[in-house]
Amino acid sequence: MNEAAGGAECRPWSMTPMSSRPQPFRLHVPEVALTDLRERLSRTRLPDQAPGEPWAYGTEVAYMSTLIDSWRDRFDWRAQEARLNAFPQYKVRLHGIDLHFLHVPGKGPDPHPLLLSHGWPGSIFEFLELIPRLTDPGQFGGDPADAFTVIAPSLPGYGLSFTPGQPRFGVEAIADCFAALMSEVLGYHRFGAQGGDWGSFITARLGYAYAERLSGIHLNMMPIRRDPAMVSDPTPEESRFLDELQLWLKEETGYQWIQGTRPQTLSFALTDSPAGLAAWIVEKFRAWSDCGGDIEAVFPQDHLLANISLYWFTAAIGSSFWPYYARMHGPWPIPAGETVTVPTGYCEFPREIVRPPRSIAERTFTNLQRWSAMERGGHFAAMEQPDALAREIRALFRTLR
Repeated sequence: MNEAAGGAECRPWSMTPMSSRPQPFRLHVPEVALTDLRERLSRTRLPDQAPGEPWAYGTEVAYMSTLIDSWRDRFDWRAQEARLNAFPQYKVRLHGIDLHFLHVPGKGPDPHPLLLSHGWPGSIFEFLELIPRLTDPGQFGGDPADAFTVIAPSLPGYGLSFTPGQPRFGVEAIADCFAALMSEVLGYHRFGAQGGDWGSFITARLGYAYAERLSGIHLNMMPIRRDPAMVSDPTPEESRFLDELQLWLKEETGYQWIQGTRPQTLSFALTDSPAGLAAWIVEKFRAWSDCGGDIEAVFPQDHLLANISLYWFTAAIGSSFWPYYARMHGPWPIPAGETVTVPTGYCEFPREIVRPPRSIAERTFTNLQRWSAMERGGHFAAMEQPDALAREIRALFRTLR
């Protein structure tokens, strides 16, 4: 379905189940939902600002006040909707859900199929600057022979891959769904995969569970076990990582614990309050990026609000938490003692949330063919450094096609 009938309560629009064959899709949020959002934002009740450094305890009140004003009065959702609709989009009934995906043909002599997987709190909007650099490298000074045909799904339970009451997917189930999309639905029996955040876990799981189908995988976050006791006699580089990991686990994982243990409770607040939703998401974009404390120096405000708005209009924030719950209550996606043997490339961006050394990564990824330390960038590499990330992806797969 291309257009939805929504109500003033801003519930996600109803959808007729999709066909088992891909159906073209264009996003159009009903005007009544835009009006409802503006009205809710006009009634925002802000907290007071805690003493001390402005962002020390979470999202700064002054910044949120400005962002809310912009979202209500100046943000052009239709322009961002048009950015997404400029790409070929589809929906297909697969594994009990209506899966949304972009399928963008490459422009070159022999484009290689590449699956892109996003993470949390991102969305398909993360990839809108990256995709053209992969599908049409010649336009950006690259070699057309490096072109990809890009398939970029919305993760099950995220954005346009969500309808109320649908099954919840963890990493393993998402990987199975994406493998079916690529091979059974689209007919790509050999393809590459790339991802960051949850997308890195999904990509690694694909490399483990479907190695015979993968030409290679590329990661911009290294999805290794986060256990400070993983190394008994660490090298100096491993000690640096373990110290960083300890700090990360202490100071930065509160969101994981609530999303991984009580996701339903949190979803009430963030599904009902657009300001609360924005504060929850934007703090991560600031903390995890290479922005030096100035979030809009890296992310245009409209791009931030487009991502947040997609969560809002689809009411998918609660279901987006599910991979955290599944991860905390299930096994690691790569079983203990097992390895990923497909050709692997990795970009280490300096402001990534965890940066394990190669010696630790090689315990799981035994065919690391490319390991690149990047000059700038953080967790949201596809948005922060699309040129650099695209170059690295093209370089890895140049010999793997």
